[in-house]
Amino acid sequence: MPRQITIDPVTRIEGHSKITIQLDDAGAVSDAQFHVTQFRGFEKFCEGRPFSEMPSLTARTCGICPVSHLIASSKACDRLLAVDIPPTAVSLRRIINLAQFVQSHALSFFHLSSPDLLFGMDGDPAKRNIFGVIESYPSLAKDGVALRKFGQELLAMLVGKRVHPAWIVPGGVAEPLTAEKRDLILAMIPGALDIAERTLAWFKTVIGQFQQEIEHFGNFPSMFMGLVTPTSAAHPEALLEHYDGKLRFMDAGGNLVADQIDPSDYQDYIGESVEPFSFLKSPYYKPAGYPNGIYRVGPLARLNIIDRCGTPKADAEHAEFRATQKGPVSSSFQQHYARLIEILYGIERITELLNDPDILNPHVRAHAQPNRFEGVGVSEAPRGTLIHHYKIDKHGAMQWSNLIIATGHNSLAMNRSVKQVAQQYVKSDRIQEGMLNRVEAVIRTYDPCLSCSTHAFGQMPLHIALLGPTGETLDEVAR
Repeated sequence: MPRQITIDPVTRIEGHSKITIQLDDAGAVSDAQFHVTQFRGFEKFCEGRPFSEMPSLTARTCGICPVSHLIASSKACDRLLAVDIPPTAVSLRRIINLAQFVQSHALSFFHLSSPDLLFGMDGDPAKRNIFGVIESYPSLAKDGVALRKFGQELLAMLVGKRVHPAWIVPGGVAEPLTAEKRDLILAMIPGALDIAERTLAWFKTVIGQFQQEIEHFGNFPSMFMGLVTPTSAAHPEALLEHYDGKLRFMDAGGNLVADQIDPSDYQDYIGESVEPFSFLKSPYYKPAGYPNGIYRVGPLARLNIIDRCGTPKADAEHAEFRATQKGPVSSSFQQHYARLIEILYGIERITELLNDPDILNPHVRAHAQPNRFEGVGVSEAPRGTLIHHYKIDKHGAMQWSNLIIATGHNSLAMNRSVKQVAQQYVKSDRIQEGMLNRVEAVIRTYDPCLSCSTHAFGQMPLHIALLGPTGETLDEVAR
């Protein structure tokens, strides 16, 4: 008879989920599914609120990357106001976004994924965790803490708090940067840069031990999507972009499927579907249909779709990264590599922005009343492209919202990845912990943030069972 293996919960990720692996009569894996088991209804309970509250409100979806929601939401509100925010405010928004990238990527790499890299996928689970890293690799553990502290301290200096800051507002930012704070941040740069370069150098010495995982961890043809800088005849290169720009879709062969898309037109290219086994929506590339329109977002996708990063050290690392495979790098295991390059880029770019004399300009906010009834804000979050789409009434009250979260974009890819890994490693005649850890580990490569990405649309699935005193099912109802 067919059997099922359940991994519940999936560990070392942000949020709650489980994985089910279906075995056929012969004991081989026939299917595997990634179930996101939590539900949060932010899109619905935002209705009726003043649109100006949306940045702070939606930032509460996540304590890991609230800045991403602040930025995408504020950009949507900028469109509602129909204003161009001051250039200095754009630079300050970029800095705070990059600071969040550094701390979030550091959390993912050092705290959540490094145990697998240091102790091996088959390592003792009692040691294969952050406490084991601290005990056996204290220098690397300290680097992880220090790099995350750099990003968090930068946030605190700019906005006064590390989590859920209210500094990014419709029309710009709440207050300008002072020379004192700028100089304090610049003094922190050399130490953070040393850690980023040291960690990249170390990672490249150990990645060769994981060739089998690289081959089978979410390694399949798909499209890649993300923001790039606008291109033109005068500027033909597409650079790494996290705050603004145009959307680009690239196929598995490196061909541009769609390019220079105005983010406000995202609905022409991105559809959303739902599956009964998960609260996570499944976006797809509309012209290819569902589920054939599978694409990936995040660090791997961003480094695949660009020509170069745009800063010296990151450009050199990006060229080396892309040389690992002809065409786009297809293995999701290489998300770890891509994150480290983005950390390096983030530190370099923050330095450039802080050294611009105009960064201290006190004009950092445009004020206006609502001038449009609809606005779309798109930016890159650490885990991928984030979309906020709002509609308001004449009083500025929210009538409708749609949030497409970075982790949601990867829903189809994560499901295909767990199936691929399960079919490669899980054998029913000798189930071992290391096999199941690999199934979890492929999810960790995506660094999913499930707390902010879980909201199915349409009628919510419902299952209620009435159990008797001995556990037997007396009655049940399902929707």
